[in-house]
Amino acid sequence: MSQSEFNAMLDLLAMLFTDWRTGILLLLVIGAAISDYRTHRIPNWLVLSGVLFGVIYNTVLPRFPHDTILFPLAGLGFGLLLFLPLYLVRAMSAGDVKLLAMVGAFLGTSATFRAALVIMIVGGVLSLLFVLVRGTASLMFRNLASFFQTGFLDAVGGSVPSLRIAEGVSAGKLPYGVAIAIGTIGYLVLHQLGYF
Repeated sequence: MSQSEFNAMLDLLAMLFTDWRTGILLLLVIGAAISDYRTHRIPNWLVLSGVLFGVIYNTVLPRFPHDTILFPLAGLGFGLLLFLPLYLVRAMSAGDVKLLAMVGAFLGTSATFRAALVIMIVGGVLSLLFVLVRGTASLMFRNLASFFQTGFLDAVGGSVPSLRIAEGVSAGKLPYGVAIAIGTIGYLVLHQLGYF
């Protein structure tokens, strides 16, 4: 990579912070990650203020001329629905679901879907590192086996599968807000550089 190409790449990345839309989103997800890491909570005021900013900003100054208020609202709803099933089986907290919905208010539906893919990859890697560092990898694999075995047996038996893991047998709680922040930032960087 030549010096001029490197400088052009740095200029592209700097535009992420100078654009109000992405700059505020980056600050919000970083704040949520710090809070989740320290307290295992993502403040509702942070998510709500992000949602309001995303909806208002994308409505008043749309990214594309034909965008309306439906752009941020559809992204908000889509982000909420993407992680809702994980919340229902207690694999994710409500704060994480709301945080992805907030990201959706900034990015719209298609970009939220792509960002969620990056977030899930980052979350998987962080989860594996988390259980390896804590020494609870074997417990995690036993829980996964039990989760799928119980769900399969219930489904074969004709009953509704109980996909919940019993309390007290968790391999640990990963602050998933960190994965959402890293994944969102990673998606924005990849998109800005033209890779995704």
